[in-house]
Amino acid sequence: MAQAARALAARIASQLEDNDDDHMKAVDYQRIAALITSETGIKLPPAKRLMVEGRLRKRVRALGFPTFDSYCDYLFRKDGLDKELPYLINAVTTNKTDFFREPEHFALLEQQMVPALLAERNGERNPVLKLWSAASSTGAEAYTIAMVMHDLMLQRRDFRYAILGTDISTNVLAQAQRAVYPAEMIAPVPPEKQSRYVMHARNPGIRPEIRIAPELRRTVRFAQLNLMDAGYPYDRDVDVIFLRNVLIYFEKSDQERVISRLIEHLRPKGYLVLGHSESMIGTSITMRQVAPAVFQKN
Repeated sequence: MAQAARALAARIASQLEDNDDDHMKAVDYQRIAALITSETGIKLPPAKRLMVEGRLRKRVRALGFPTFDSYCDYLFRKDGLDKELPYLINAVTTNKTDFFREPEHFALLEQQMVPALLAERNGERNPVLKLWSAASSTGAEAYTIAMVMHDLMLQRRDFRYAILGTDISTNVLAQAQRAVYPAEMIAPVPPEKQSRYVMHARNPGIRPEIRIAPELRRTVRFAQLNLMDAGYPYDRDVDVIFLRNVLIYFEKSDQERVISRLIEHLRPKGYLVLGHSESMIGTSITMRQVAPAVFQKN
């Protein structure tokens, strides 16, 4: 029996090698693209087809399918979609992120947003400021926010903070919770923050890695969320929501719906931070713009 199993594995491996140039049928790609858009809001135009194939090829092989055709047959004609959808979403979602990306937003958080928010809550003793990284990817944005907020908290001693990071991809959320990153990723982090909040391995090895310090990890919680959901199961008194460089992948109507839902979770005078390439121009949403890509709720 073991010999038969090895022979079967060898045949499958041979088939996979023979099909290295195997491609997805146009009709199957269109079905996958439509599925991803309906489930996540992310647009996958025809120009993305080779990218999607490249990302899915490893998954196709891991499941033992010799061709994309047999994989798509499993997806759409053999009821495999319920099991496979989370893996499909993980494979095709783009998760570009960096520490201190678009750094002017973090300077604004420190110098303008937090002081203004605390002034609004002047009657409260040691209030908790809530911040939400609504497309957190592997967590670099959430931990950047934590570095800024922790420094401010230690300086002012008059507030506490809590951070929520959400993403649709379970793969990136797992990395965010581990808080382990390639050492070169922390280059944008100011040296004084690196010394306080970044831990280096004693024996770094060929590819050095770092880990975010426990005092920051304790202040950040990660959870899975699909922004296309009709509602979000989170607090409705959030002070600052970051949703940067995500809406560019959505249709205009979906952008407006997502922003409208997020605004419902902001407290009065709370802030919504978008990416510099994103805008609310042309939408029916009315918020006061206080800086490039930064808006305040009335």
